[in-house]
Formats: sequence, structure tokens, C-alpha cells
Amino acid sequence: MHLKKLEIIGFKSFHDKATVDFPPGISAVVGPNGCGKSNIIDALRWVMGEQSAKQLRGKSMEDVIFAGTRGKQPLNMAEVTLTLANDNGSAPIEFKDFSEISITRRQYRSGERTYLINRQPCRLKDVFNVFLGSGMGAKSYAVIQQGNIGAITDAGPEERRVFIEEAAGITRFKSRKQEALNKVQSTEQNLLRLDDILSEIQRQMGGLQRQAKKAALYRKYQARIRLLDLTLILRQHESLTAQVVETETLLTAQRDADQGHVTALHQIDAAVARIKFERAGAEAKIHDQKQKCFELQRTVDRLESDLAHRREEIARLSREIEAMVAARGDIAAKNEAMLVEIQQVESSLEAKGQKAQALQAAMDAERQASEALRRQQAETTSALEQAHSRLMELVAQEARHRNIQQTVTGNRENLQRRLRRLDEETALSSAKVAELTTAEASAQIDRDQLQADLSTAAKRIAALHETLDAHNRCLAEQVREAQTIEFERGKLRTRYGALKKMAS
Repeated sequence: MHLKKLEIIGFKSFHDKATVDFPPGISAVVGPNGCGKSNIIDALRWVMGEQSAKQLRGKSMEDVIFAGTRGKQPLNMAEVTLTLANDNGSAPIEFKDFSEISITRRQYRSGERTYLINRQPCRLKDVFNVFLGSGMGAKSYAVIQQGNIGAITDAGPEERRVFIEEAAGITRFKSRKQEALNKVQSTEQNLLRLDDILSEIQRQMGGLQRQAKKAALYRKYQARIRLLDLTLILRQHESLTAQVVETETLLTAQRDADQGHVTALHQIDAAVARIKFERAGAEAKIHDQKQKCFELQRTVDRLESDLAHRREEIARLSREIEAMVAARGDIAAKNEAMLVEIQQVESSLEAKGQKAQALQAAMDAERQASEALRRQQAETTSALEQAHSRLMELVAQEARHRNIQQTVTGNRENLQRRLRRLDEETALSSAKVAELTTAEASAQIDRDQLQADLSTAAKRIAALHETLDAHNRCLAEQVREAQTIEFERGKLRTRYGALKKMAS
């Protein structure tokens, strides 16, 4: 046998049906990394019966089913079909007449799996039997994974023996021999069990024989008991028959006597019925009299109950009248007290109103004083700003004068060299220097005065700020007091309204 064709549907990366032909000679599958070359080897191992998901580079058998990609939905089944050409007659005996052998394996996501040989359902064992002795198989040397060559070359004697036996084609026969030995061993075990069963049956036969003897004796005694029962029943039947005859004779005599008794009973029944009728009439009259007595008694009881109820009602009304009279006196006293309290509240309201008006006037005066202080502060601030501007002008003028003095000092040597020829100019310059010195002194005095004024204005502003803060605090206290008074006034108004409603 040799590989002829491999058909893959839904296995790992194969979404659509893919067919790989293996013509005579050497076949190779080439392609870039990740194109699925190793998946073809995995499909070949899987269809030959590989049961280890780890050997197929997965965690479970569901990993061999196409899981879906971009644009393709996942599938629910993976199927691989391997077609073998039986051209050398190395196939098992049951497949000698087939020129091709087709092996199919299916796996569903639900966990169900199916094995087919030539489209007929089979067992996994049947799939293994196809490849036994052919050198092919999921665990044979015919399929070598990447990195497992060293494992084969370094294999021990037992593992090499397995490879040699597989190459020699005796694996199938060894497997069948092992199966036959297993069946022989199973048969021997069954024979041992039969011997045990036979010995147990022989052990139980003695007891069964004793039980059979007891059963036969029991049947004999049962037959004798039945015969005795029949004899006893016949004697009882004869005795009962005689008794029946005597009883019938006596019954006839009793029937004749009974007929006379019946006639007498009819007469007695007629008399009893007449007496019952008369008694019923008397009982009806007695019942009517009792009914009238009961009605009269109920009327008397009802009248006595109404009388007691009326007496209790009169007593209750008397107590209520006394309570209402007492309550009327209390209400009158409370009314007078409320009138006095209302007058006190009205006088308190008038006093509070006058005090509130005085506080409002004081608040207005304080507010006007605060406004005057704010205006005075604004005027002082404006004067301070004007003084500051004047000071800046004097400082600029002083700077100019200093620049002029420096220029004069720098030109003093030139003036000394030209002193003889420029005596008049020197006199004029001296006079000008004297004027500038006087102006500088005056400017210094003005500067000191402005600084003093600035300091005084700053102190005055600070004092005004303190006065303003004090006024603001006083104003806040007065506002809070006014709010408290207003709140008390509202409470008094509410209470006055409540008292007025109570009085009315």
C-alpha cells in the first residue's frame, strides 16, 4: 500500500475542501511560514488514529476544528479522508479485494467522533488494523515530526525492536497473537469461574436434596390434610342439612304465630297513631303557650334594658353638663388671661416697633456717616495720588539737575583752561551753579515735606480704615439685632394671630 490522496475539510486552517495528491515518486509540500504545511502532517497522523491532542499541537480535540478567521465563520466539524492504493497486496485480508482503501475520521464540536473505512462505520481498532505491518500509523516510524529524528536514533533496544518489527510487517500478526493470548487468558479465567460455580452448585445440591425430601413429605401431608378436610366438611354438611330441616319446620310454625302477632300489632299501631295525633295537638297548644310566654318575657327584658340604658344616659348627660359648666368657667378665665396677654403683647410690640424705628434711624445715621467717611477717604486717596505725582516730578527734576551738575563738573577743567579768556562766561556759570544749588536745596526741602505729607496721609488713611471697620462691625451688630427683633416681632405676630383666633 502507498498514499494516494488526502482530503481535508475543516481541519485546523483548512476551511474549504483541500485535496493533496501523492503521485509515484517523491512528494514535497513547500510554502512560506504559517501557510499550513505542518497541518497536513497533523491531518495525516489524525486520520491514522492519533488520540493525543498534544501530539497534534493542541489542548483538546476541539482545537483541530476550524475556529474561524476574518470573513469566515467557524465550522462545527472537521473531516479528513486518506485514500490508500492497494497495489502490492499488503492490505489486511478483509480488504484484499479492494484496489483502494478510503479511511475517514470526523470530529464534531459536541465531542462526537466517527471512523469510516470505505464509507462504512467502523471502530478505531479497525483503523489500527489497516496500518499494522505496513510501516504506517500514528506512532510508527513512517511519520517523523520536526525535532524527533534524534529521539528515533537515540531509541533503546525495545523501541528499535518495535520499529524493526513494523518494517518487517509482523506487527499485525503480533497484535493478533496478543489478542488470541488475551482471549485464551480470558477463557481460562472464565473456566476458573465455571469451576468455582460448579463447586458452589455441588455444595448447594445436598441442601437442595434435603429440601426436596421435605417438599415431598409436605405434599404427602398436604394430601392427607385435604382428605381429612373433605371428610369433615361432608359430616358438617349432613349435620347442617338436618339442622336446616328442623329450622324450616320451626320457621313455619313461627310464621303462623307471627301472622297473629302482626294483626295484633296493626291494631296496637292504630291506637298508638291516634294517641300520637292527640298528643301532637296538645304539644302544639303547649308550644303556642310557651311561645307567647317567651315573647312576653323578651318584651319585659327589652323594656327593663331600655329603662336601665335611659337611666345611664341621664346620669351621663348630668355629668357632661357639670363638666361643661366647669369647662365654661375655665374657658372664661383663660379668655380673660388671653386678653391680658394680648394687651401685654400689643404694648411689647409697640415698644419693639419704637426700638426698631430708633435702631433704623441709628442705622441710617451710621450709614450716612460711613458714606461721608468713604467720600473723605476717596478725597484723601486722590490727594495722595496728586502728591505722589508731584513727588515723581520733583525726583525727575532732581535727576536732571544731577545730570547737569555732573556735566558741569566734567567741563570744569575745560573752563579752568579757558578761564582767562572766558572770565565772563565763568562768572555767568558760577551764578548759574549757585542758582542750581539753591534750586536743588529747595527741591530737597520740598521732597522732605512731600515725604512727611505722604507719611501723614498714610497714617490718616490707616486711621480711617480702622474707623470704617469699627463702623462696619457696629453696623453688622445693629443689622443682626434688627433681624433678631424682626424675627421676634414675627413670632409675636404669629402668636398674637393664634391667640386672636383662640379668643374668637
